[in-house]
Amino acid sequence: MSKEQSLQPGTVARAFNRAFGFLVAQGLAPAYCHELSVVGRKSGKVYTTPVNLLNYEGKLWLVGARGHMQWTRNAEAAGEVVLRRGKKRTTYTIRITALAERAPVLKRYLDTWPGQVQSFFSVRAGAPVDEFTAVVDQHPVYELISKPVQ
Repeated sequence: MSKEQSLQPGTVARAFNRAFGFLVAQGLAPAYCHELSVVGRKSGKVYTTPVNLLNYEGKLWLVGARGHMQWTRNAEAAGEVVLRRGKKRTTYTIRITALAERAPVLKRYLDTWPGQVQSFFSVRAGAPVDEFTAVVDQHPVYELISKPVQ
């Protein structure tokens, strides 16, 4: 998978994501699951998708496990995302991480949820961190920074 390729979900995966996204939005999923909302860079419409939020080294991270998807492109264009879990919504500014920073985050992400995301990675869960350097350009990684409440 090259930098601009992604593993697009099929019909079944899209239906599952919609159903699971509904449960996540209601707060009826594991605590790490959130509904991500982002404004479309071309349409201006709000799009949602379920995501796993990684808490690692005292920071919050979003990982594009499937690669460079529409939500990742929209997030980069908007510079922010909204995460929802039940009635709680939090807006975050995103920081696109440099390629050199991504390997440890990708390793933790894959090691945390191998059953959910292994199929999207060419590196195996449990591999040493240096093996992840070969795939850092394939998986966008964002640090989430809380926006002050206005």
